[in-house]
Amino acid sequence: MLKVQELREIIKLVDNSDISEFTYEADGTTISMKKLQENKLVVQPESNTPVTETPSVPEVKEEPVRKQEEVPTAKPEAETTEAKQTDYDYEIVSPMVGTLYAASSPEADPYVSTGSKVEADTVVCIVEAMKLFNEIEAEVNGEIVEVLAEDGELVEYGQPLFRVKKQ
Repeated sequence: MLKVQELREIIKLVDNSDISEFTYEADGTTISMKKLQENKLVVQPESNTPVTETPSVPEVKEEPVRKQEEVPTAKPEAETTEAKQTDYDYEIVSPMVGTLYAASSPEADPYVSTGSKVEADTVVCIVEAMKLFNEIEAEVNGEIVEVLAEDGELVEYGQPLFRVKKQ
């Protein structure tokens, strides 16, 4: 099954492309996406349904109406993130592509967590790139208000890792 982040990336790619319909099938689960005339994307998850079966035309017209109601549910999340953005002054971002490690070893406690006080030279995590372990420092004095990346997660260049309220 796809992770939420992977599904969001697929939705963005389909939405920004000229593709009007997209179907993905794996492990007996099928996900179909269709763009509406208004360029809104509709996601229709189906389980154990072969891709070759398509609903009749009246059902297709009814289906997007129900799915459009689900699309606005993502907006409260956006409002929530906007509210969180006011709680921080600085984002610690990844300087490279690699694997993030929150602690020096699997048994050790994480370098920082939400509520941790940091100084400019405080190590907040490690990013491994090509077998090199790079310590990432806070670069500011403050308090960690949000941890955005998980231990063992692949991070991209410039991806926010932590949000800091400066002091």
